[in-house]
Amino acid sequence: MSAPSPAPDSLPRRTWWHITLAAAAILMVTMGVRQSMGLFVAPLDTATGLGIVSISFALAVGQFVWGAVQPVAGAVADRWGPAPVLAGGVLLMALGLVMTTALQSSWGLTFALGVLMAAGSGAGSFSVLIGAAAQKLPASQRGMASGVINAGGSFGQFVFAPLTQGLIALVGWTGALWGLAVATLAALPLIGPLRNRKAPQTASAAAGADAARPAAPQMGLRAAVRQALGDRSYWLLHAGFFTCGFHIAFLVTHLPGEVHLCGLPPQVASWSLAIIGLANVVGSLLAGWAVQRVRSKFVLFWMYASRAGLILVYLAAPKTELSFYLFAAGLGLTWLATVPPTAGIVAKLFGPRYLATLFGLTLLSHQIGGFLGAWLGGLALERMGDYHLMWWADIALASAAALINLPIREEKVVRLQAA
Repeated sequence: MSAPSPAPDSLPRRTWWHITLAAAAILMVTMGVRQSMGLFVAPLDTATGLGIVSISFALAVGQFVWGAVQPVAGAVADRWGPAPVLAGGVLLMALGLVMTTALQSSWGLTFALGVLMAAGSGAGSFSVLIGAAAQKLPASQRGMASGVINAGGSFGQFVFAPLTQGLIALVGWTGALWGLAVATLAALPLIGPLRNRKAPQTASAAAGADAARPAAPQMGLRAAVRQALGDRSYWLLHAGFFTCGFHIAFLVTHLPGEVHLCGLPPQVASWSLAIIGLANVVGSLLAGWAVQRVRSKFVLFWMYASRAGLILVYLAAPKTELSFYLFAAGLGLTWLATVPPTAGIVAKLFGPRYLATLFGLTLLSHQIGGFLGAWLGGLALERMGDYHLMWWADIALASAAALINLPIREEKVVRLQAA
């Protein structure tokens, strides 16, 4: 194993953009495709007769698997570099999409969409991409880079949600899955700029901005994980991120069903998801800017609190196309914009060396919440005929997440800024 070269104190703007945009483009594909899977719920139910609960369960397993893969993929990337992990993820994701067209039983769907596609998407997602960029970028440039990378995933949702709906209408759901598999493979050439390139490690380089942090390059992976798991702030971050996963998975899986219950056409769901993605491009860039100026825990507090308020407004508003679009725009500002401040807190507490692994563990908590959000949404619809109880659960969890982030320790942020 060879450790990656320490990040320099600064990088030329062109190099910064080269690394950051490559990671953002990969995330655009993997997240854009993954976040569009809820559009297949109704076509799959019609074609296979499996029922909403079975299909929701398959997608819920996918939420969990996507999260469970994150720390494993992050650890492999931290040890052997991100390129093989990203390439394997892209190939596995495309295979899962294709196999979904052939495996149309309940367990087949769970294996193809819930395991293969989700695992591939997880290997090409936040923990590996943000970790790879963080190891190549100086501390002063990581916050904005994480915002831009995160915006790539949001822009992917804006692109792929209406594209997927159009493909389903044009060539059917099986043809749409084949089309998404081809689009996924197009991400392979983008991996090049993120490859680890060996370079000699000098004493002066090792004494850079991150040398004083607890998870210094000399610390092993197991020791870094043990240290993080013994930190109260790290667990509070997990608890808040759990709520984020519950919220996002419920909406991305069941928003089409909510639109149908309101008597609106399916295009309203696809465009709502697209608006969420476009608004989150703005939210992600603002989050990347904010975490370099404001304590990340305060950014997270306001994001989670705003979600609770927006859902309350949505429940009281008339259910028209305009209300869905406005609701989507408001939610989009914080949709995945929680990633830069969450990853930022992990990096500030423990350094960038094992960020892919440690942030991957927080994403696992996120996706445990995601499993429950996707699965319980299907159960609520089957047993109660609507999602009303889920909306109130979402409000309660978002309110709790806002408060949970306030006690997080961020003293080191002040010292780094002063330095």
